[in-house]
Amino acid sequence: MANVTLDHVKKRYGDVEVIEDLNLEVRDEEFMVLVGPSGCGKSTALRMIAGLEEITAGSVRINNRIVNGIPPKDRDIAMVFQSYALYPHMTVRENLEFGLRIRKMDRAEISRRVTEAAAILGLSEFLGRKPRQLSGGQRQRVAVGRAIVRKPQVFLFDEPLSNLDAKLRVQMRAEITNLQRRLKTTTIYVTHDQVEAMTMGHRIAVLNDGDLMQVGTPLQLYERPENLFVARFIGTPPMNIFPATLAQNGGQLTSPHFTLPVPETLKSATQLREGQDVLVGVRPENLRHRGNDMTSSTATLTIKVEIVEPLGHEVLVHGRLGEELLVAKLAPHHMPAVADELQLDLEKMFLFDSTTEQSLSIPNTA
Repeated sequence: MANVTLDHVKKRYGDVEVIEDLNLEVRDEEFMVLVGPSGCGKSTALRMIAGLEEITAGSVRINNRIVNGIPPKDRDIAMVFQSYALYPHMTVRENLEFGLRIRKMDRAEISRRVTEAAAILGLSEFLGRKPRQLSGGQRQRVAVGRAIVRKPQVFLFDEPLSNLDAKLRVQMRAEITNLQRRLKTTTIYVTHDQVEAMTMGHRIAVLNDGDLMQVGTPLQLYERPENLFVARFIGTPPMNIFPATLAQNGGQLTSPHFTLPVPETLKSATQLREGQDVLVGVRPENLRHRGNDMTSSTATLTIKVEIVEPLGHEVLVHGRLGEELLVAKLAPHHMPAVADELQLDLEKMFLFDSTTEQSLSIPNTA
């Protein structure tokens, strides 16, 4: 298989800089997900790897070979697009065969590869059908199958599930994940959906405005976000953020609406100073209804409840802490009062510098 390296890659369209200075190493057999909001540069990065976009500066290496000047057909990659890009006048078999036929591959080998890919993807009984006779999920399988038969060094996926309904997206997520695990092909997958990223990727690269914000495993990004953007982007519902000021030599967080002690784990992680303005981060699941089990590692916040969403397995509570919006995930069957007290797990609280937006909860990131 292959590793993929982006070394100081830049991309500009005239005066518009889409990617500023991207450095990323995708390991052999890894499933790497590029995630971020629309316009962050993730699809552009994928297209530069594929050779569909010129690189303004820097280099792309596939299996330690610089491919900047190499055309897409010679990079030994296969790309799956959001639009499926199937030939409507061809059968499923003909769509799967097409890329191999234009490479003048032996017909027996073409047949063997198509039969194998169809079996893997559950398409064997549909080989004689045209794309219009298939469901959305089946068409996406054909698009994936067309990539599989190539047996490339690298799979590239550009938001392949965006056109599917919610139930089918969940099914296809599992199928693509299992397929990559089975084939062990290095895979780079682009999505704007952080749930897709968290459930599919071995590692995730979070991009914003052309900058790489953080790379890590799903759990690393969730538990140790290095900056405010990653903290807000990863997690559903997003992390609650509200401003505070450090007092008592960094041992206390104060605002007009609360006073909270800073736990020792945060004090030891970095230097906190008197009067420093910070942003406090709390994930919705780390707020719970106040009970009798208050300890030194918990504190109370009083919120004004605005909306309650019972979801069966949990209740989402939307309220305000002063002027700041806040969401809490509570246990089912709990319907909070208009002014409710929630218990905060201080050990799971995050702190960010209000100016740089870098984490103060992780050593050496401030």
